Amino acid sequence: MNHALILPVLIPLFAGSLLLLAGNLSMRLQRGLSLLATLGLLPVSLWLVQLAGEGSLQQYALGNWAAPFGIVLLLDRLSALMLMLTAVLAIFALLYAVRGDDERGRSFHALFQFQLLGINGAFLTGDLFNLFVFFEILLIASYALLLHGGGRERVRAGLHYVVLNLLGSALFLIAVGTLYGIAGTLNMADLALKMAAAGPDQAPILAAAGLLLLLVFGLKAAFLPLYFWLPSAYASASAPVAALFAIMTKVGLYSILRVYTLVFGSAAGSLANLAQDWLWPLALLTLAAGVLGALAAASLQRLIAYLVVVSVGTLLAGLAIGTQAALQASLYYWLHTTWVSAALFLLADLVSRQRGEKAGDLVQGPALEHPRLLGGLFFLGAIAVAGLPPLSGFLGKLLLLRAAGEGQHALWLWPLLLIGGLATLIALSRAGSTLFWRVGLHQLDSSELDRGRLLACVGLFLLSPTLTALAAPVLAYLGATAAQLHDLNAYLLLGGGR
Repeated sequence: MNHALILPVLIPLFAGSLLLLAGNLSMRLQRGLSLLATLGLLPVSLWLVQLAGEGSLQQYALGNWAAPFGIVLLLDRLSALMLMLTAVLAIFALLYAVRGDDERGRSFHALFQFQLLGINGAFLTGDLFNLFVFFEILLIASYALLLHGGGRERVRAGLHYVVLNLLGSALFLIAVGTLYGIAGTLNMADLALKMAAAGPDQAPILAAAGLLLLLVFGLKAAFLPLYFWLPSAYASASAPVAALFAIMTKVGLYSILRVYTLVFGSAAGSLANLAQDWLWPLALLTLAAGVLGALAAASLQRLIAYLVVVSVGTLLAGLAIGTQAALQASLYYWLHTTWVSAALFLLADLVSRQRGEKAGDLVQGPALEHPRLLGGLFFLGAIAVAGLPPLSGFLGKLLLLRAAGEGQHALWLWPLLLIGGLATLIALSRAGSTLFWRVGLHQLDSSELDRGRLLACVGLFLLSPTLTALAAPVLAYLGATAAQLHDLNAYLLLGGGR
């Protein structure tokens, strides 16, 4: 049994526990330990990407209890990719935070590690109940991180976020209990076998539980009509927290992809492709709602938050099409949008620090101290997020449009994605002209541009041209990932410890 599979869970678990128990450590030591643990996740995740790239599924049985009785972690190309994505994002978010944002409240670094614990565990687990457990871990940590530093807006947004997610957790538990009561297992591979063998008397209840799970995952992923918590929460969070939260909606999308490809996939008999008819209209409506929200946004942070909603709709469209080509395109866009959205949240904070009380509000404010540098980064981010060449957003959208084919999917996706891109560009142009051109004659004496924060922001932005430069090997891996997800036989062999 390869013990490397549990390291992405153990590293943040022990680091977070140590940081919590040793709360009297100096901030310098806390930062050092947190950075060491987060940096350690990168080589581990790259190793797991290489291991998963060999093509075989890796299963880790905790306590050496075989499925379906024990807790198992499952490594395939998809989970390895998500671990690497999270590790890279976390490094840059933490590098930004240690420049002073971590001092605004207590236990930031412990909470940061527990957040990573929940995210990594959700990507690795092969069991629905433990998916619920890891969801709760990441949500509890995110509640505290969202409120870190205090403030009226954060408390208000945090209250909505907490209440909605507590409701989601209750529904998750009901769905999991229903599935266990009928199928007698929550191991995903074993559940897939049980779905295929379900009788006509069991199928309606199992379908209801499956659709209830879709509601829960939709709340986490923030698609219409369940996205209303996201703009306020992301816009009010501190910059490094908002950057880390760029992966949070992807946890919900990952759960949809995992559960409705494996458990309710093509081999599930009468329950096959249970969510497929719902995903397509939800994707298009979410994309449209996100674009309208971006056009109406009154602050830069809120504009970026709505662009996250747009990305959710775009990714959900790829999952709804469901072909290997569409999944490959979606996964490439997945990498792009997570890193670029996080970089934009960091950039929004850099700009806000030079505008005093105006902060990120899209109104006339004082002249920026570094307009060319920050304006250049904003221009780079606008091109990337709007999907213009030559950056990775253009390639991701182009691949997705090609994967839509020539049928009904193309008829809806082409105009909506292209018009949405144009509207996004208009919203960003309006914001850019307000922040960098329509400014006062004087700068604030208190304006600042910390080099550490700037380097973290630039590092994330540079990942977009890097994705473009490495498109061939990245797409080869993503194509193999999509093919593996469609090869259900390999997963079904793991059911029941077979």
